[in-house]
Amino acid sequence: MSVEVVSPALGARAGAVRADVEGSRVRNAAVVVATATWIPLVLVLDRGADIWSQRALGLATWGVLLVLLRRETALVRVQVAVVVVFATAVEYTFSPLLEVYVYRLDNVPAFVPPGHGLVYLCALAIGRTAFVEQRRAQLVLATVVVGGAYAGWGLVLSDRPDVLGAFWFACLVGFLRWGRSTGLYVGAFLVVTALELLGTWLGTWEWATHDPSGLVAIGNPPSGAAGGYGWFDLAAVLAAPALLAVLERSRNRQRSV
Repeated sequence: MSVEVVSPALGARAGAVRADVEGSRVRNAAVVVATATWIPLVLVLDRGADIWSQRALGLATWGVLLVLLRRETALVRVQVAVVVVFATAVEYTFSPLLEVYVYRLDNVPAFVPPGHGLVYLCALAIGRTAFVEQRRAQLVLATVVVGGAYAGWGLVLSDRPDVLGAFWFACLVGFLRWGRSTGLYVGAFLVVTALELLGTWLGTWEWATHDPSGLVAIGNPPSGAAGGYGWFDLAAVLAAPALLAVLERSRNRQRSV
């Protein structure tokens, strides 16, 4: 009769792995629950709020985002920062400037920039869960089928033809096919679609019937809006490693002084 002996070092490593897995599970759940609770609450509280109330909601949203980022890696923090900057530039270009969509007070509410950070972080957390990783192919297929049905409805059956939504859905399919973050795109489809439906229903924002050229019809909301987060993720994936390297070199120089 043989007895298998496990060395203390192997046991310690196995315990560390289990702790990492459990920590990741808790972190992902915290991000998803916080985002799914906080952003709808903010949208409801914003109904009838004045500009100062919006600013208070924005400050609180920044607080939620920063608390959640404390448990993330430096790379994820920089990725979220890139998304916030990129998304904020898009917001100010397409809302106050071009009026492709407009917010209730004709501004970009203070909670929107950090809200984009929360949405991206939530989509990322969904994509890295064991549930999504173990069922990636099936969930990608489900996203394409459901998203395609929604885009088809918007293009053919909706009271407001939705050409922009169909284009963005095509972008989403492209990211799902060739992108490196398929789990994130699945998560973005769930989160962004739900928030677009909620936000337009509450009257927080409203999409124009056409783009500034008058040629592209737009639904309220566009069906494939989640496709836009593929571009946000692409910007984050391309820019974040370089930015992080610059930050680390700067820190190293400061330490050597």
